[in-house]
Order: sequence, then C-alpha cells, then structure tokens
Amino acid sequence: MLTSILAPGSGINVLPLELTFGGDVESKPTSSFVDGQSIYSSGERAGQAYRVEFGAVRVYRVLANGRRQILAFHFGGDWFGLQNGDRHRSTAEAIGVTGIRSISLQRNPYIWQGLMPAVLENFSSAQEHQLVIGRQSAIERVAAFLAEMSERTGGLHRFELFMPRVDVADYLGLTIETVSRSLTKLKNKGIIRLHGPRGIEIVQCRALEDLCL
Repeated sequence: MLTSILAPGSGINVLPLELTFGGDVESKPTSSFVDGQSIYSSGERAGQAYRVEFGAVRVYRVLANGRRQILAFHFGGDWFGLQNGDRHRSTAEAIGVTGIRSISLQRNPYIWQGLMPAVLENFSSAQEHQLVIGRQSAIERVAAFLAEMSERTGGLHRFELFMPRVDVADYLGLTIETVSRSLTKLKNKGIIRLHGPRGIEIVQCRALEDLCL
C-alpha cells in the first residue's frame, strides 16, 4: 500500500512514498479516532511513524505538578511520533474526528531518509515553540500563536482554530482566562476579529507581526 510524505507546514507538493524511497512502502489503512482518543501514550513502545490524513492531533506531556503541557499540534499532511528511543516520551490525542495512517519503521528500514524533512521541520517548530513560551507577555504569546496558525493554514487571514481555548492555554503555558483576555485585547485594538468561539480574522497583519518580534 502506498502513502505520501509532506513536511509539516512546508507547502511543498505531496510525493508518493514509492518515488521517495524507490520502492513500495508498507503502511496500514487509515484509522479513525474520535475527539480525545489516544493515538499513543507516554511509555508505550515506539517504532511507528504517523501521518494526519484529516483532522488534528495534540502531542503533550503531563508535568510533575499534574499540569498538561502541549508540545505540538499536527494537522493534515503532518508527520509525528518521530523520535529516538524505543518508548514514547509524550502522548498523542485526536482533536475532533481524526484520520491517522501509520508506517512501521522496522518493516521499512529506509523510511528515515524520506522522513528527514519532517524530522527537521518538527525540530524547527519545537525550537520556535520554546521561543514563544519564553516571552513574558501573554498577549505576545497569543499573537505569535495566531501568526503560526495563519501560516499553517496557507497564510489565510481568516481561519477556524481546530483546538479549544484550553488547548491553546496549555500550548502557551497560560491559563484559559489569560488566553481569553489576550484575545479580547487584540480585538479591542482592532488587530483581530473574533467569529464565534474558534473563528479568527487577522485585520492588521503588521501590528500582529510587530507583537511577535
């Protein structure tokens, strides 16, 4: 069975794995997950590469104080679960109804070559995320998050967030109340418009970008 490879958020064309690796790559059929269902959990045996076919995924760890820290969001075309070691160090859950295809790294020994762009993209995204949550201002974190979501939707100025605000809060290291207040401040400044609980419209792109510097 053939699947395809796409570096997360890269915007490059999808290439069949047979072209990437010069031969057929064995993958499982797409599996459907409901909202909140675990795709894999921390401590479980690793060895699979996962790709989002539709929907979205959150990857998180539970800290020593019991608080959840979301490390990454993955959308359609994104690869995740790529790591060294034989055990997962984080948990991946579906956001809404989500389709996932997985490929065995053991049965496809050359797959890392084709997945290297995704590995590098995930590493770069993790670095950027650390810079975002290192900001002291909550409104700067939220602005950077909205800029990231706009970029990952192809540069759209109006989009729907896949995730609820509690996920945004856990991704940015803030409380849900602080996220809501920051969105309201951005709205009152005329930088964004809010459309329902998850609809975002960026009105002043330059002003939003200035908050991310």
